[in-house]
Amino acid sequence: MASYSTSEFKKGLKIQIDGDPYIMVECNFVKPGKGNALYKCKMKNLIRNTMLERTYKGGDSLEAADVTEIQAQYLYRQGENFVFMDNASYEQYELSAAQVDETWKWIKEGMICSMVLFNNNPITVTPPNHVVLKVEYAEPAVRGNTATNLTKPVKLETGAEILVPAFVESGQSIKIDTRTGEYLERAKE
Repeated sequence: MASYSTSEFKKGLKIQIDGDPYIMVECNFVKPGKGNALYKCKMKNLIRNTMLERTYKGGDSLEAADVTEIQAQYLYRQGENFVFMDNASYEQYELSAAQVDETWKWIKEGMICSMVLFNNNPITVTPPNHVVLKVEYAEPAVRGNTATNLTKPVKLETGAEILVPAFVESGQSIKIDTRTGEYLERAKE
């Protein structure tokens, strides 16, 4: 199994600690006046979504996680499970609602997502950074209300609810940043 030395530590590194896969969220290099260099790291457990903070001395190493990232197409929802298909091998994977978490708001059937596999089992799925979704329901805009910072809640085709500018109407398609859940712009039909 491969391993990473402290000189290779960086944000986004996927490592394994006590048999669980982690992603390095933050890594700060600290050089005290005397003694060895220290690496203060924050890591997120890819299975349980918990955070872990550890400090490593220069020369320490961590085991590389056996994770692979694939492109998977969202097929359908079956009860509490979401079914995806690997675009290369056509193998199907089921993720629970807990694994999909808040991602369900941004995915619709046929959408290509990024999936992380640990020991060939799916653990997380990430939608594209920007998606175009149709507005299913929006309150009608009040005439004459042209202030630019007025917002209203709308319901999207996936069932998610977000705040958008007052001029957005039902039936329109809008572009959303999936990382923040914010409205970006009206999409060209």
